[in-house]
Amino acid sequence: MKDYFIKKAWLLLIVSALVSCTTLGQKSTPPNIVVILADDLGWKDVGYNGAEFYETPNIDALANSGMVFTNAYAAGPNCAPARASLLSGLYTPKHKLYTPGGKSKGKLQYMKLKVPTKGAPETFQTFVSNNDAINPNIICIPEVLKEAGYISARFGKWHIGPDTQGFDISSSNGTDLGLEKKHYGDIDIAEQLTDAAISFIETTKDKPFFLYLSHWDVHTPLRARPEVIAKYDQKQQTTATVWNTTYAAMIEAVDTSVGRVVKKLEELQLSENTLVVFLSDNGGHTHITKNHPLKAGKGSLHEGGIRVPTVFSWPGTIPQKSVNHSPISSVDFLPTFSDLAQLKLPKTQDFDGASLAPMLLGKEKTRNQDIFWHYPLYLKGFKGNRTLAVSGTETPYWRATPASAIRSGPWKLIQYFEDGSVQLFNLDTDISEQHDVSRTEKEVVANLLRKLKAWQNKTGAPIPKSLNPQFAPN
Repeated sequence: MKDYFIKKAWLLLIVSALVSCTTLGQKSTPPNIVVILADDLGWKDVGYNGAEFYETPNIDALANSGMVFTNAYAAGPNCAPARASLLSGLYTPKHKLYTPGGKSKGKLQYMKLKVPTKGAPETFQTFVSNNDAINPNIICIPEVLKEAGYISARFGKWHIGPDTQGFDISSSNGTDLGLEKKHYGDIDIAEQLTDAAISFIETTKDKPFFLYLSHWDVHTPLRARPEVIAKYDQKQQTTATVWNTTYAAMIEAVDTSVGRVVKKLEELQLSENTLVVFLSDNGGHTHITKNHPLKAGKGSLHEGGIRVPTVFSWPGTIPQKSVNHSPISSVDFLPTFSDLAQLKLPKTQDFDGASLAPMLLGKEKTRNQDIFWHYPLYLKGFKGNRTLAVSGTETPYWRATPASAIRSGPWKLIQYFEDGSVQLFNLDTDISEQHDVSRTEKEVVANLLRKLKAWQNKTGAPIPKSLNPQFAPN
């Protein structure tokens, strides 16, 4: 414990030095920006989206204080690509980080196409798929905001490489600077990260700051404080539906963190000049939580894998209890923050997102922006999440196979590269993606395929075509 406080004191000294050396180049002070990111939290796991067992009073209060986006999406179906896209404003084909580890996972003989695969020969490296890192030359949020005098800090999970991408302070646990370690399953990590976040806010309160609080919870392994688990064990006795009480306790740890950050902003009278954003990096695990009514979960291009709880709160600027149904993506965050800081986007990077500021500030009620995904790899399924069959069989095995997807208005089209087939869903009437209407809505399919292929060409998205000589589905 003594070592923890010594490291925290050093961190405060560094932040203080940064504050004293930073000057603001703008006439008006731009808003502080706080992004709180949960890991693997499902869309239905928060109270304001109808959680039946989990308790998220602080996240719900944040939702009531600002704008909830009901159709918000992660730009990738799992950790690494979603985080890379959030920070860079780029879709996956541009930063080339498609999955943790950069390789397909599953039985090689079940893969029809030759793609980068864990344990496969080098000949399967048919396109570039980065291993948990993006090119350091890619411009990310803190590098853009630095032009407006922002001091930036990242506390928590990183997952996009050794370069800190412009953050002034970067720590995986809130105390150790520059030393990247994994803290999955640490029952105290949420509190420790929040302590660091609050200290950063206190020290930088007189300068514009960008805080990226990236929680390790609620990622597996599932571990939480015993007394909180006991609370949910007792609650479990009052309901017939079986819930994971440890997972519920981990959600409470994240929710408590949100409450502490918001309270500190209020205490320091910073709330009215601070935008707080809460979201998850991807959908929840189906063997741990219940994503219904969404189909599938983490790793899938179905709604359960990519639709995430998302809240923007800025008291006095964003109207309370606002609900926005426009589809948005995490690639929109960088352009939004740049816009709110009254900055122009660097012309040296072709950003994919678009600013949400007009909707947040009440200048527009909705927008019509297509959203895209690209996942050119395989990912095996498990425990009820095997939503896709091995090609040419009826054997369910995969969570994901090489595919692209587009959301355009109410329509969502998924294009599968193994056989060229497509699925089309009207999410306004079929959020559970139970009714593929591609055969009856041929004009819509043609239009969306045209848009999707144009996007693939523009971004250089790799389309796997080489057949796997080891493919043996039977």
